[in-house]
Amino acid sequence: MNKPMDTLIKADKAYIDFILNIKQRIQAAQIKASVAVNHGLMELYWDIGASIVEKQKQTAWGDGFLPQMSIDLQHEFPDIKGFSLTNLKYMRLWYMFWSIETIGQQLVDQLQSPSAPIVQQAVAQLGQIPWGHNLVIISKIKNQQEALFYVQKTIENNWSRAVLTHQIEGKLFQRTGKAINNFEVMLPKPQSDLARETLKDPYKFDFLMLREKHDERELENALVDQVTRFLLELGAGFSFLGRQYKITVGGEDFYPDMLFYHTRLHCYVVVELTAVKFKPEYAGKLNFYISAVDGILRTEGDNPTIGMLICKSKNKTIVEYALKDIHKPIGVSECEISSVLPDEYKSSLPSIEEIEAELEGKNANI
Repeated sequence: MNKPMDTLIKADKAYIDFILNIKQRIQAAQIKASVAVNHGLMELYWDIGASIVEKQKQTAWGDGFLPQMSIDLQHEFPDIKGFSLTNLKYMRLWYMFWSIETIGQQLVDQLQSPSAPIVQQAVAQLGQIPWGHNLVIISKIKNQQEALFYVQKTIENNWSRAVLTHQIEGKLFQRTGKAINNFEVMLPKPQSDLARETLKDPYKFDFLMLREKHDERELENALVDQVTRFLLELGAGFSFLGRQYKITVGGEDFYPDMLFYHTRLHCYVVVELTAVKFKPEYAGKLNFYISAVDGILRTEGDNPTIGMLICKSKNKTIVEYALKDIHKPIGVSECEISSVLPDEYKSSLPSIEEIEAELEGKNANI
């Protein structure tokens, strides 16, 4: 009679040595820096994930390997959560995701020790966000460049898991830095680069409920009513100063739709909204508002004011011509509005098997 697979594994000398080695690593991690400390925990998970992948290549322990490993680790460390079969599978997938292909040069450039192995550099950043955030990223994203973008944005903005999920599902990566603008000509570096990355195209106002034929005032009112979500969509650094902000020029009063101050760009940002397709005269009007803010509100410590025009739609060529001889920095984006509110940051993650199949497919193509 054949012995059960788990019995065969437990009797395997190589497995006994392997599990003993894993236990020793866990104990060392507990002594060096509590497993509760996120970075230490991520290093441990990375190490375990790498070990699992390596052993599965070298041995023929079969499907009973991970279940038995989970049982042994949970028995040895009953007070530590995280050694369930599901979590061990996620450790393996997490390691595979980040080690399956070359991590982008962007990561290397941003780390202090470019001579260190790339995978170690990856863990340095991945360890700055919680495990649950890491799982959301590898579950919803296919490539490392986009995944790294969300890792860095999470670190910069201290996103909750719900906000991270919302930003991924809203395709923030695909929309960031895509607005048509004249920043490279009108602003010095590095402000021009930072300003370009600050704008999105399109903006997603799917938290608004508006009738199909709404006008600018309805859109403005709705955004002010939902200013917290509006600021989330605009991105980190925007401070709302007011709507219909009165500016007096030559004895006459003018009212830009919205005025912000950007704490990272260190400048005022004038936002004009239109519920129709872009027209060239909109750029001229916004140019005037920017000049007025520069002349009246801007101080010596402020960088040049930036203008944002958010419209229903645009023709790229017309926008480029309209901005060609404008002498103030302006970006033009579209907005998307849903007539029905979506569920509050709800989403379902793909199964481990689905992610695993995706990763194995990548492996096969290498």
